Amino acid sequence: MTQRGEIRPQGLYDPKYEHDACGFGFVVDIAGRPSHKTVRDALTVLVNLEHRGATGSEKNTGDGAGLTIQIPHRFLCDVAAKSGVNLRGKGGYGVGMVFLPQDKTSRVECFRLFEQVLADEGLHFLGWRDVPTDNSSLGASAKAAQPLIRQVFIDRP
Repeated sequence: MTQRGEIRPQGLYDPKYEHDACGFGFVVDIAGRPSHKTVRDALTVLVNLEHRGATGSEKNTGDGAGLTIQIPHRFLCDVAAKSGVNLRGKGGYGVGMVFLPQDKTSRVECFRLFEQVLADEGLHFLGWRDVPTDNSSLGASAKAAQPLIRQVFIDRP
């Protein structure tokens, strides 16, 4: 790098091959306060990023871009309880989204392997939750490849 901040060619890298990449945006409350306004603002950014990465030949088939938010503890306690899972206090558990194959045999094997890895890592599997989805606006190719989505709850033994 030069004093003016320019990047020089080095090794196999040459900055003349640099080009614009996919778009992304960040919307945060610097104090970490959760709010509906932050989510609304983030959705506005997301909608206005025409090209966020991989796009398909159909206008309604894209990259699956979305939002990452803080864990909504009260909501998760309610929905987990409906699936027979009791969560500890705020911050006392982990939650993740798992994208699974449509084929039942493969999906069952993924469940088994996932739960085994958790145990191997010293974590305690609490349970799965079906995540409600609405694919009515997706293109045919997206629907054909759509995974089944499950939420997993874990904690430390």
